[in-house]
Order: sequence, then structure tokens, then C-alpha cells
Amino acid sequence: MANPHKHRWSAELELQVQFYDLDPMQIVWHGNYVRYLEAARCALLDQLDYNYPQMQASGYTWPIIDLHLRYAHPAAFGQRIKVRASIIEWENRLRIAYVITDSASGRRLSRGTTTQVAVEMASGEMCFASPPVLFQKLGIEQI
Repeated sequence: MANPHKHRWSAELELQVQFYDLDPMQIVWHGNYVRYLEAARCALLDQLDYNYPQMQASGYTWPIIDLHLRYAHPAAFGQRIKVRASIIEWENRLRIAYVITDSASGRRLSRGTTTQVAVEMASGEMCFASPPVLFQKLGIEQI
């Protein structure tokens, strides 16, 4: 199903690759891309007023249960990159797609997804459908 809210539920930020992000080959170490995704995810969740403190206040935690990354081109020291996060699923889980591009050229460097599920804090039970609070934050009326 195509997401009719694609642009509404997206956030993009720009970062500059720092020296401490590099591996011995002088490119960004693959594990650091996860931090870039986290920064974009937090920017997106802030837009929705449903970042981690608000999730906890609503009675739910949202652990990441799946993460995929595909690397196309490496990022290097000093390079400015854009990281875009977009919600692509929300009914039964929160699935976010990411694209990392070079800021100057727009060249895609990597892409990925994360999947989070709601866990009710009181019981510790995983929810098989997203709780009403997520729909409220997304501005979706539940039927």
C-alpha cells in the first residue's frame, strides 16, 4: 500500500561526518550509520510529539526489533550528508525508511529500515496492533 502521508511523516537532517566516525580505511565505520538513523528517527518523532519520553509517558516502549542497512557508497571525513526518515507502516508496528545522501550532489550513500513494536509497560506484553496513541499522534482517525 502506498503511503498517502509520505511527506507529512518525514524528517530530514544534515550532518557533517566527524573524525571519530571513521574506521582505519578513513571512511565511516558501518556501525556509525545506525547513529545517523537514530538522529533522523528522533527528529521525526519530535515532529510528532511522540519521541521516547512521550512514548514512555503514554505507557508504551517501542523497541527496535529489526534493522536493515544497505550501503551503496561510503561517507568520508568532513562530508556533509542528509539523513531522511519517513514512516512507511504504522498499523501493527512502526516501520521507518531511511535514505542517506551526499548533501552537495544528492548521491545516495545508503538506505535502510527499522521496525519497532509497541510493548505495554505495565504488562511487558508486545502489542499486535499499534496503540491508539500512535494513531492520535499521526492524526489518523481509527475506524
